Formats: sequence, C-alpha cells, structure tokens
Amino acid sequence: MSKYQNFIGIDIGKFNFMVGLHSNKKTLEYENNLKGIKAFLKDFKLELPSSLLVLETTGGYEMKLLLTLCDKQYTVHRANTRKVKSFIRSFGNAAKTDALDAKALAQYGYERQDQLELYAPPPEEFVTLYELVQRRKDLKQMLVAEKNRIKAPKASSCIKESCAFVIKTLTEHIKQLSQEIEALIEANATLQERQNVLVTIPGIGKGVSESLLALMPELGTLTRKQVASLAGVAPRANDSGKFKGYRHTGSGRDIIKPALFVAAMAARRSNSPLKAFYEKLISRKKENGGSHRSHA
Repeated sequence: MSKYQNFIGIDIGKFNFMVGLHSNKKTLEYENNLKGIKAFLKDFKLELPSSLLVLETTGGYEMKLLLTLCDKQYTVHRANTRKVKSFIRSFGNAAKTDALDAKALAQYGYERQDQLELYAPPPEEFVTLYELVQRRKDLKQMLVAEKNRIKAPKASSCIKESCAFVIKTLTEHIKQLSQEIEALIEANATLQERQNVLVTIPGIGKGVSESLLALMPELGTLTRKQVASLAGVAPRANDSGKFKGYRHTGSGRDIIKPALFVAAMAARRSNSPLKAFYEKLISRKKENGGSHRSHA
C-alpha cells in the first residue's frame, strides 16, 4: 500500500513552472517566483501534506521552489533528468510540452515511489561554498577572455587600456573570492577535514580541493566506485555474451571533469606513483586512435 495519497509532478522553466497531479488530466501553470510559489502552495494546500512531489534538475531554476517545499517539510524527490527522459520515451510518445512533462513526472513518482530518494537540502555552508566557487570560475573565464583581447595585434591603445582595467578588477575579485572560500572551509570542521584528505592525493592542491568540495558535497559518504560514477569517469560495461565491447566513460557531472583534468596533469608532471599510470593511459589512448579501451 502506498504511503502517499497524491503524486505531483512539477516541470520547471526559467520563468514558469507547470504542475500536474497524478490521475488528473488538468495541469496548472505558475510564475517561477515568490508570487507564483505562494499561489501554488495555496492552491494545493490540501494535497501537499500527503503528496510526493517530483521535479527535475533544471539548471538551478528549481532551487527556489525546491528549498521552499523542503522548508515546509513537504516530501520532495529531485529527479535525474536522464532517467526521467528515458522513462518518458518508454511510453513511445514523441510529443513534448510542459504539461505532458509535468504529468509524466507525476506518473514517474507514482510508479517509482519506493525507489526514489527524498531530497534533503545541504547545509547552508555547502550552498554558499558552491556559489562562491562557481562565481570564481565564471570570473576566471572572463579573465582569460580579457587577457586574450589585450594581446590582439590590432587592438588600439584605448582598447588595451580598457582590457587592463578589467583584468586588474577581475584579478582583485578572484583573490577576494578565494579568501572567502578559504575562510568558509576553515570555519567548518567537516569541510576542513575533507580538504585535508583531498590534498594528500598527488595532483590535488588547495584550488582543486575547493572545487571538488563544492561540486561533490557527497565526498566522504560514498564508495570509490560511486564517486567515479558521479564524476562521470567510471567506464561503463558494454558486453553481451562473448562480445566484449569498449567501455566508455560518460554521464555524471560534467562540471567536475575540468577540475579532475587539472589534478591529473599536475600529478603527471610530479614524481608521484600516479605519473607512470597517467603516461601509460595516454600512450594507450594514442595507440587506439584517441579512443581509450578499458576493462577496469
């Protein structure tokens, strides 16, 4: 017997979100802001306490609604977009609208209710760390762009002067953000302990460890295989009978891979035991014409 009386699917957009109730053809649309969230809570005040709410990860646009629902102690599952898309395709329906997606999410919650992990918001420090690290990454990308512009051979003196000013400003902001990140980690015993473990790994310094702590808050609670899968670096089996196919990496959080690449290159240049491993890995990749075959 189900422990939920209702299943509510919510399709999130940048400006609006669509709500669908399982076994109900009607869908309702709300603005994705404080006013729209209040209207949604009012309209569904009778259903929400006994409902399982399912919504997708949508580039952060879901966070305001998600945190509001958690704050009010409602039961929420933050669905994996890839799994939901595969679920929808299993019905053979090629049509796609926000209303159909909302009803599909409600159906997904109904059919998978016993297998879905409920969302628990991370501590405030982890959220702040993520925002600071992401902002620093954005500023670093802007800094690289400005440094490229100032080197342009046809750039006039006024353009170079403008670029120099922006470079100086960005450099100061990046330094300030790094100080805030460092202070935040030092003030949190859990983050500090995890960073102390990370920096013992060849190739991982303070900067990479800060990125990993922000992008993988699950570190310290998962097995090594689960971490590799989450980072998208675990080879996926491709075998059938006697056939042994190539095992490619994929899925996972793509935003983690740039940080891991920096760590791998640093380890390769060092005298650590990992240096020989990375050289062997790159050599094998070249032999296979750029496609790495793994049976790990």
